[in-house]
Amino acid sequence: MKMHRSVRWLVFAVMMLSLSAASFAQIAVGISVRVAPPALPVYTQPVCPGPGHIWTPGYWGWNDDDGYYWVPGTWVVAPVGLLWTPGYWGWSDGVYAWHGGYWGPHIGFYGGVNYGFGYGGVGFAGGEWRGRSFYYNRSVTNITNVTTVYNKTVIVNENHVAFNGGEGGIAARPTHEEERAEHEHHREPLAAQTRHEHMASQNKQNFASENHGRPAIAATAKPGEFKGKGVVAAKSAGAPYKAPALSPKQARGSSAPAAKHASAPANANNKSKPASQSPTPSNKNNTASNKANNNRPSNMSGNKAQNTAHTNEAHATKTSAPSRSSHPASQPHQSAPKSSPALKPVVQHQNAPKPAPQQQSAPKAASKPGKGR
Repeated sequence: MKMHRSVRWLVFAVMMLSLSAASFAQIAVGISVRVAPPALPVYTQPVCPGPGHIWTPGYWGWNDDDGYYWVPGTWVVAPVGLLWTPGYWGWSDGVYAWHGGYWGPHIGFYGGVNYGFGYGGVGFAGGEWRGRSFYYNRSVTNITNVTTVYNKTVIVNENHVAFNGGEGGIAARPTHEEERAEHEHHREPLAAQTRHEHMASQNKQNFASENHGRPAIAATAKPGEFKGKGVVAAKSAGAPYKAPALSPKQARGSSAPAAKHASAPANANNKSKPASQSPTPSNKNNTASNKANNNRPSNMSGNKAQNTAHTNEAHATKTSAPSRSSHPASQPHQSAPKSSPALKPVVQHQNAPKPAPQQQSAPKAASKPGKGR
């Protein structure tokens, strides 16, 4: 009897873990819009405040009233043993969907976006954990007052594309290591990171419509500190800024891949159906299923941090190097199946004229429907 209870509890625990992993994959995709984010701005990295901090690169956030706004890159005190996988914008089914970042034992897939400072598109070359101490790669991080350092050459690219897939986007797919890391335990952003993003959304000068892709607050030494000597302005925009043809409300008022992630957070501005979706209830279910099977939760993947090779360990000096990379790619759009003809007789029966009860002879009854149309 006790054996059966133990087995039941074990099965229940496995099911709960599976549901938790699935829920994380589903809520990873949040906001989706019809216009691509601007290029990543060019800026230098503020000096690391001290040991135990990990760099979290800047990115473009979204506001339904004013569009894209810049969330400055910043240093945060990292959970011991964990690395930060940045979020990214990914194109799919005609919209750009945001895949949020997370903490985990290995760096996951972040769209191939080259955020710089060790985030070259795959993995993280800015540092590594050795026991409970974090060691910094001086070739790509701005270190002056930290002694746990090493040198490792990193190739710096100068592309600044901020999204994966679609026209002009980055053609990158998760590696096998990143796919295996999909099942690892991940932690959501720290409270300091969430507060940092919220504060950035309240500052008008951070919006692309105001700074044209060149924010005055491109990076900060500490989360939420947008004034003082630790604030770094962008040197330039990553590419010439082009104002979107759609307003923010129009960009959010079209199709969004809600069917791909049934548990994604709801958004009041994201209520419309995809243009290719049939109004028939059975077709809605088929479309949702097809889309779900056609899209994998990219940001759940992870790979081992590419920081095992390290040479020339030495004491601190100061360097910084922004870098990015991109290639165009596109993804096929899946249309909904045609409406089922099985429902048509019902509609035709409702619209058909009723025959007159007095018509008994076959010749006269045949001519009646022509008069009623």
